Amino acid sequence: MSHRISIVFLSVLLLSVLHIQAKEKKKQLLPEDVLRAQTVMVVIHPDAGEALTAPLANRNAQDEVERAITKWGRFDLVMDAYTADLIIAVRKGNKSGPIIAHSPADDRPVIFQPGIGDARIGQQQGRPPDLSQPLPGGMGNRGPQLGTQIISSDDTFEVYRGRMEYPLDTSPVWRYIAKDSLNAPQVPAVEQFRKAIEESEKQRQHKP
Repeated sequence: MSHRISIVFLSVLLLSVLHIQAKEKKKQLLPEDVLRAQTVMVVIHPDAGEALTAPLANRNAQDEVERAITKWGRFDLVMDAYTADLIIAVRKGNKSGPIIAHSPADDRPVIFQPGIGDARIGQQQGRPPDLSQPLPGGMGNRGPQLGTQIISSDDTFEVYRGRMEYPLDTSPVWRYIAKDSLNAPQVPAVEQFRKAIEESEKQRQHKP
């Protein structure tokens, strides 16, 4: 009888340990280089389309994310992928329908805007250099194009490593997708990224 009890006790103990390990694995901690990052570049995702009913949606989302990051105070905003430790690509969700790809509304002729707490470093005329490799056969035309696209109603916020060629061709190190997550004044995507960094730093401090 005591032998059976010992086996049951050991089984329960083993299951408890496996459950704890599985729970810990669910916590996806951010890599060390992301926690050490100091500079960030915010861009509109190259695949983002502008709904004809909201032609400035992606541009406004980009500006709101930059303001939220500036208010956060952890990162310096830069306009060069080679000096940015991290690249944040944003894409505004919208209903399906007619869209314009590579909209001229996404161009940024001036990036320093005193009076709104802008901390971006550097200046740039027009679009930044391609952050993803152009498609073969001359399909990488960056001019505006009308079309129809199924667009998710959720906003997308993706974090990539910078200081490399075509950073958006790699896998994002962190992603947040939710409805209206790029909207001011809270900008929930930035808030969730801040929480992910704080949680990762806490876990790092408790490591033996």
